[in-house]
Amino acid sequence: MIGQAQLWVLIFCCSFLLSGCKVEQQPPRSQATAAVPAYGDTLVEGTIGEASTLLPILASDSASHGVAGQIYNGLIKYNKDLRLVGDLAEAFTVANDGLTITFRLRRNVRWHDGAPFSARDVLYTYRVIIDPKTPTAYSEDFKQVASVTAPDPFTVVVRYRAPFAPALASWGTAILPAHLLEGQEITKSPLARKPVGTGPFRFKEWVSGQKIALEANPDYFEGRPYLDRYVYRVIPDTSTMYMELKAGGVDMMGLTPVQYARQTDTDSFRSAFNKYRYPSSSYLYLGYNLRHPLFKDVRIRRAMTAAINKDELIQGVLFGMGQKAHGPIVPGRWAHHAAVRDIPHDLAYARQLLAEAGWLPGQGGILHKDGKPLQFTILTNQGNQQRLMTAQIIQQRLLQVGIDVRIRVVEWAAFLKEFIDKGNFEVVLLAWMTSQDPDMYDIWHSSKTKPGELNFIGYNNPEVDRLLEEGRSTFDLERRKRAYFRIQEILAEEQPYTFLYVPDALPVVSARIRGIEPAPAGIGHNLIKWYVPKQEQRY
Repeated sequence: MIGQAQLWVLIFCCSFLLSGCKVEQQPPRSQATAAVPAYGDTLVEGTIGEASTLLPILASDSASHGVAGQIYNGLIKYNKDLRLVGDLAEAFTVANDGLTITFRLRRNVRWHDGAPFSARDVLYTYRVIIDPKTPTAYSEDFKQVASVTAPDPFTVVVRYRAPFAPALASWGTAILPAHLLEGQEITKSPLARKPVGTGPFRFKEWVSGQKIALEANPDYFEGRPYLDRYVYRVIPDTSTMYMELKAGGVDMMGLTPVQYARQTDTDSFRSAFNKYRYPSSSYLYLGYNLRHPLFKDVRIRRAMTAAINKDELIQGVLFGMGQKAHGPIVPGRWAHHAAVRDIPHDLAYARQLLAEAGWLPGQGGILHKDGKPLQFTILTNQGNQQRLMTAQIIQQRLLQVGIDVRIRVVEWAAFLKEFIDKGNFEVVLLAWMTSQDPDMYDIWHSSKTKPGELNFIGYNNPEVDRLLEEGRSTFDLERRKRAYFRIQEILAEEQPYTFLYVPDALPVVSARIRGIEPAPAGIGHNLIKWYVPKQEQRY
């Protein structure tokens, strides 16, 4: 389940959701045995990063949204086939001109504390998101709204000033409990650590640095989950997590490519676990701090991309389980510009660009300018071996053209708070998990560069701003496609990111967990139907 449908989220690991592509499954032999669904047991998922907050509108990281997605619901959601359907709204209608959406809310929904859900909660959520005092990265979609009204407790009418293409999808945002938050400063709410939602699982406990435990919501409107508990174990190293998986301390994790290809290809592993593989909705990139004097020069950024061999990264890091990224829209989406001209791997071209920018060979082969070496640090997050290997290969390739690169690895929470939010970096190695709609306003628009917002590299291009506004302000698919194609062309030319690759998602789940249904949305869409046969339950 995804708590926010119209969302770009900063990620540090593979996502089990929203793939939009065929899922490859390697089923264990034990799955062939017929089993009867039963209530009970616990699913333990390993995660390398800890949530920062469980109030979704305040979070921009996947660890927070992964947990919050089981606790909260939006008015709508993507189903297993990636179509928008009702969630807290049992039905919705869109006016012919696209300017009005009417949501009919479910009447049998209660918050985890027993209070009834109603239109009051929707109105509060809208108001708090657009409140200038709320430090959220997601306000822009809701600033397009002219009015939100509730003719009765179970009807919400949303009117827009002008056509807004992501309008319906934006209402996948998590709805918050008005009765617990109204009149309070949301940044100081205890719900950040002890959330109360409407979702399939209720909050149980949060042991900092160790785990977040959820329990089944017996009153969930779609039916009680079969699993009694869902526990997120924080294990900030994928090798340690894999050992825990084999020892039975973890039931589900995202495998690294080497684990998927080489360490799990045995009869004993296949009998105990079920592996899946499908293209993720994320891409890895090098992001340049465009406020830094060095990276204001487009020649430096283009030289960086020319020096990096993306095919080498895909083979050496992903074992071929991924594809090259040329821009911010992943392959397979309707707005993906397959013919965009990327900068090919060419060391001679990289050296030429660096020379044109005034960087000349110096001592030890490192380029110098005005007596200073061409030197900077790539910053990435702790616990992701795949990302570290990528940085190390890039480090060696850049050394070949005279660039001295250092690598710094930082714990995830500190990475966000002390470096990303404060713009305290030169180059970052990160990934975005993309939404189904191609709207990229929050990532690339020049108005979204304040602390805590998503354009943290400081990108500013008036033509891109105009195209972003055009792409979201029309329902004409061809006009939208032209706008997003042109954006991808500009980004390929200017290289504010070096777009590296789109990895395959490689989730693995204990074979005792049944009911998993691979679909275009991946494997997590029907988690309330996952179960463990009574005779195989451990907890």
